[in-house]
Amino acid sequence: MTQVTSSAVSSSSPFIRKLEAFAVLSDEDRLMLERISTEPYVVDPQTDLVREGDKPDGVYLIMEGMACRHKRLVSGARQIMAYLVPGDLCDLDVALLDQMDHTITTLSDCKVVRLSPKTVADIMEDHPAVARGLRIGTLVDEATLREWLLNVGRRTPIQRLAHLFCELFERLAVVGQVRHDSFSLPLAHTDLADTTGLTKVHVTRSIQELRRQRLIDLTDGDLKILDLPRLREIAGFRANYLHLGDAAAA
Repeated sequence: MTQVTSSAVSSSSPFIRKLEAFAVLSDEDRLMLERISTEPYVVDPQTDLVREGDKPDGVYLIMEGMACRHKRLVSGARQIMAYLVPGDLCDLDVALLDQMDHTITTLSDCKVVRLSPKTVADIMEDHPAVARGLRIGTLVDEATLREWLLNVGRRTPIQRLAHLFCELFERLAVVGQVRHDSFSLPLAHTDLADTTGLTKVHVTRSIQELRRQRLIDLTDGDLKILDLPRLREIAGFRANYLHLGDAAAA
């Protein structure tokens, strides 16, 4: 895995920071990425960027805030299957599909950029290093989904939440969104329940236990990790599926 370059570390763009974790980008690559993401627009919380059944018409890039992929049963019950954080590009090859098979919804105020299918195609053809980074990002998305399946199927309630918090810490740190071991977590207990397959009661009890053990502090939408090694131990967390290599350490 490639190391993060000095240009990546100094860049304020979470999109560039993320891609630099997967590929060595040229100055031309970075200028192009800055250009296509300079005019994000603000989206309110609980806004569907794209709905299940819609015909795909472009790719969304999250620059600020948090969104999620989810599906609903006829009863209205929801399962969240992925979080989209700053630097994440939604559905790289979505233009190949006739219709969306899930919904993408914002969980907080977000700044997003919509890239046309042509823009994405031009990037993939004209910027091979960026294309490599995007392809690796897609593979990481698939690996993360496998880890989430393991989370829901085999880990205890406390382990599920601890693992999720460890993952978000790693992902957000790489794109410059962690400060003093703290990051924004704009999620209701209902969101966490729909992510981990737990009830709101189990989520509340598990968070209280993590607090009691002085592992986390969750206050007003901000999560502070108080003892990351211990939290990783409880979760059985191994960051290998994120394939961040030296980027996480940097």
